[in-house]
Amino acid sequence: MEIYRPTDAAGQARLEKIANRANEVTDDETVGLVAKILREVRENGDKSLFFYTEQFDGIALSAQNVQVEPALLEQLAGQASEELRTALHEAAENIRRFHEAQREYTWTLEQEDGVRLTHRIAPLDTVGLYIPGGAAAYPSTVLMNAIPARVAGVPRIVAVTPAKAFLTNPAIAAALVVAGVTEIYTIGGAQAVAALAYGTESIPKVAKIVGPGNRYVAEAKRQVYGVVDIDAIAGPSEVVVIADETASPALIAADMLAQAEHDPTAAAVCVTTSEEVAKAVSEQLTNQAATLTRRETVEASLDSFGAIFLVDSLNQACDLVNRLAPEHVEVMTANAETVAEKIRFAGAVFIGDASAEAVGDYFAGPSHVLPTGGTARFFSPLGVYDFVRRTNVIRYTMDRLVKTAESIATIADAEGLDGHARSVRLRVERYSGPLTPKTNPLTESKQDLMAMEPEG
Repeated sequence: MEIYRPTDAAGQARLEKIANRANEVTDDETVGLVAKILREVRENGDKSLFFYTEQFDGIALSAQNVQVEPALLEQLAGQASEELRTALHEAAENIRRFHEAQREYTWTLEQEDGVRLTHRIAPLDTVGLYIPGGAAAYPSTVLMNAIPARVAGVPRIVAVTPAKAFLTNPAIAAALVVAGVTEIYTIGGAQAVAALAYGTESIPKVAKIVGPGNRYVAEAKRQVYGVVDIDAIAGPSEVVVIADETASPALIAADMLAQAEHDPTAAAVCVTTSEEVAKAVSEQLTNQAATLTRRETVEASLDSFGAIFLVDSLNQACDLVNRLAPEHVEVMTANAETVAEKIRFAGAVFIGDASAEAVGDYFAGPSHVLPTGGTARFFSPLGVYDFVRRTNVIRYTMDRLVKTAESIATIADAEGLDGHARSVRLRVERYSGPLTPKTNPLTESKQDLMAMEPEG
C-alpha cells in the first residue's frame, strides 16, 4: 500500500476520496427506483410488497406465509451451534448491562409558587429492525439494535429480513431469540422499508426503523424519514488507527483488514508518526490479506479506500482523524489515554492493544451501530435514548401567570401575534381585573371578551 503525506497533493486527494466515498454508492437511478417502490407499496400495500419481493428475491409470498411462525424460529435457532448461542447470550448480557446505564427517567421541577415543569420520558410504541441478507447478515447487529430498544421499554419490535438469508442462516434466528424478538417477516429491500413506514395489510407500520442495509435500503430509509424516524443513513464502514513507533505493525494491519473485509467501499486507514511502522504495516497488509477468506473484498477495499498517512506529530494525527470524523478510531501509542482525549469526532474510540475493534463489534457492550462517513461530527452511537420520546408538561399557576403575563404578551405583540397576547391577558383579566397592554392594546372591553366565551 502506498504511503502518503497528508500535506502533499497526492495525500490530499486520497484523503478527499476516503472522506467522500459515500457519494459513490448513491446515484439517480437508485433514488428513482426506490421512490417508485415506496410509492407503489404505499398505494397498493401487500400487492406491491409481494410483487417486488418476487421480482428481486425470487420468493413468492402471501399474507399467509410472510410472517415467521414461532415454531420455525425456534427450529432455526436450534440449528446454530451451542458455542454460538452461548456467545450470543454472553454478548447480550454485556450489551444489556451497558445500556441499562443509559436509561433516562422522567423528572419534575417543582417551584415555590406551585408551578410544575415535567420532562416526561416514554418509550416508542413500535420499532422496525431491518436485518440485511447476504454477506451483511450479522447476528451481532440484531443484538446491538434490539437490546437498547428493549432496555428503553419498547413493547413491540418487528424484524424484517430476506427469506433466503433467514432460512439458511441459523445465526440470525438464534440472535433474534436471544434478543427476544418474535415478530418477524421474511421481506427485504426497499419494499420492506416501505412496509414498515406505511404499513400494509400484513405488516402494521412502525414508529422508527433501525438497522443497516444495501444502498437501496439506505436510500429507502432516507426517503421515508419524516414519515417515521430512522437511526441514521448507514454509509460504508471505516477505521482509522493512530500509531507511533511503539505500535505493532502486525496488529495495525490485522485491524485494518478486519474493517476492509466488510465491504469493497469500507475504508481502512493508518496514521502514524513512524516511517518504519508505515513501511511495516504496508508489508503486513499484503502478507495477511493473502490468507483471508474474503481476500477479493479486502483487496478491493484497500485499493480504493485504504491508506497509510505519515505525519510529523500525534497532534497532527489527531487533527487528521477529527477531519475525517470516522466511525472507529484505534489508538496504539505510548500514553494512549492522553492521545485519545484529543479525538473530538468519532463514533467509538478504542484505546490500547487489547481494545481491538472486534471487541466493540461483538462483545464489549456499547452498541456497534455508529455514525459513518464523517457524520460523527453531529451524530452519536445508537443507544437507549434513540428509542424514547420526550414530552414537556407545563402546569402553571394563576399567581405566576399574573406576574409574568405582561412579559409574555409583550413578546407575542412583538411577533405580531395578538391572539397569543389575548389568550394570556384574558386569563389575567378574569382572575384579577384588567391588564393594560404595553403595545397593540386590545380594544375589546372585558364584557366583549366575556361574550366570546360560549355559554354552558
